[in-house]
Amino acid sequence: MTRSTTPPAPRADGPTHRHPGDGWVACSCGRRHWGLNGAAGVLLVRVADDGRTPESVVLQHRALWSDQGGTWGIPGGAVADDESALAGGLRETQEEAGVDPEQIRVVATVVLDHRDWTYTTLIAVERDGVRIEPRATDPESLEVAWVPLSDVPSLPLLTAFGQHLPLYLAALSRGLRR
Repeated sequence: MTRSTTPPAPRADGPTHRHPGDGWVACSCGRRHWGLNGAAGVLLVRVADDGRTPESVVLQHRALWSDQGGTWGIPGGAVADDESALAGGLRETQEEAGVDPEQIRVVATVVLDHRDWTYTTLIAVERDGVRIEPRATDPESLEVAWVPLSDVPSLPLLTAFGQHLPLYLAALSRGLRR
């Protein structure tokens, strides 16, 4: 495994969030991944009034200069030194989508473990009585929006997100039954 702290690309404008832990990992899977300590993000789901049926998800349309730019995925990024995946995912989602961690409830966690790198997806719903309006809050996003779940498969998705979406939805279903 090789590590590099070179950032993905210069940012066009807006706030730059740099943390210890930012950097590329050349993974044994043959790909490179961002996050020397792994990475994490939040798949925020809006459920119907029945409390069980997912209606839409918050997705980030990734900036063109970013890795797999122009695709859609979840807000997330590198876990900082001495930060848990939970804390990192919540922080990244607040930085990139303006989502206040106090307004969501994590119902499930899925960890993709490559042995020398992990990605932790926190699957969350809005707290009772809360209606979150996400927005792009830094130049890593072209936009951040609620997307109807039925529309997600028609979008150009970040490769790993698209591959694992069924796994995330199954974890959501289990989490909502608790």
